Amino acid sequence: MMKTQELKIQYDYWLELIVLTLMAMGTVFVFSAGASVAGQYDWKRFYDFTTLKQLMFFPAAVAVMYLFSVVDYRRFSLVGKYPFKSLTPYLLALSLLLLAAVLIFGVERNYSKRWLDIAPGPVYISFQPSEMAKWVILIFLAAILDRCGDDMKSFLRRFIPICVVPATAVVLIITQDFGTAAYIAMLSFLMLWLGGAVWWHFLAPLPVVAIGFVAAVLNSPTRINRIKAFLDSQNIPYQADQSLRAIATGGIFGKGLGMGVFKYGHLPEDTTDFIFSIVAEETGFVGAVTVILLFILFTVLGLAAVRRCEDRFGRLLGYGIVLCIAIQAAINIGVVTVILPTKGIPLPFISAGGTSMLLTAAALGILLNILRQTQARLEPETAGVFLRKD
Repeated sequence: MMKTQELKIQYDYWLELIVLTLMAMGTVFVFSAGASVAGQYDWKRFYDFTTLKQLMFFPAAVAVMYLFSVVDYRRFSLVGKYPFKSLTPYLLALSLLLLAAVLIFGVERNYSKRWLDIAPGPVYISFQPSEMAKWVILIFLAAILDRCGDDMKSFLRRFIPICVVPATAVVLIITQDFGTAAYIAMLSFLMLWLGGAVWWHFLAPLPVVAIGFVAAVLNSPTRINRIKAFLDSQNIPYQADQSLRAIATGGIFGKGLGMGVFKYGHLPEDTTDFIFSIVAEETGFVGAVTVILLFILFTVLGLAAVRRCEDRFGRLLGYGIVLCIAIQAAINIGVVTVILPTKGIPLPFISAGGTSMLLTAAALGILLNILRQTQARLEPETAGVFLRKD
């Protein structure tokens, strides 16, 4: 009894607390980073004010997280009780359809089409299908790998056909969003490895993947310039230079919340991809390390909790969710600190962006459901609504 009760306290409760803390911090820092010199809001141009939108997305994301936490994660499985009622095939079809639609009807921003209009007008709302595709591909891979089981060792019958699905999504995304496409490809290979694929299976598609990404880079002058600038240590790009300056001027304890100056037109994408620079400038080394430690703690606790799940699908899906968030956070911080070349990868829970926050919150809800069902099986007398009868 004591052991299972300790599991519940250390994992369910602390993971929720960490996620809510990161979301709250994100809302605060986006509000600070979105400050303007004029300091006035025009409600007829609602979409231009990221801070106002983020104030709405935070409570919405919390609600979405708890809503998905009571949805049985096995509803996404392709075996057992729900093989023909699984939501995964429908989500996959919808995701691929939206990826194709954005190439035709998408809204162009910063020279790329990544968004679909949902509610045009003063209160302007858009949706980014590539963010949805990232999570749907992860869910699909966990479900199909669970269904295949040990048969994943078959290269022609299992590995190659499964790779077709994430490859299709990557092809649809890569022309407009290179960073997300590369991330989905990496995440797919990671899931296949976790699902039991043999190491030499990855050697066959590797040249095709490499050629595809090289071609995508060579066809985009912007991507070529980013790589050249990253490799040239004597000529740091403006955005990377400003990011490092913001971090450096923060010192140990920072300039104080709201007291940063780089957000006033000096640092592009300060509320989205480079929000960590604002965190470091205003809260210093202490604040930046706190954010990093929260992500590390989330990763360690998440992996430890998922490891106890006896269900193969739940374990694969749980590992995928935790690693997806952890790797994305590491990439974003690497870009901001100029360890990696610039990519359009947001910092989970903290960067502004309704699509990313709501979908990540939904994934967290699924993770919480996995942990609660695991707890229910370990301690049936306190299972409540999370104990299923198969």
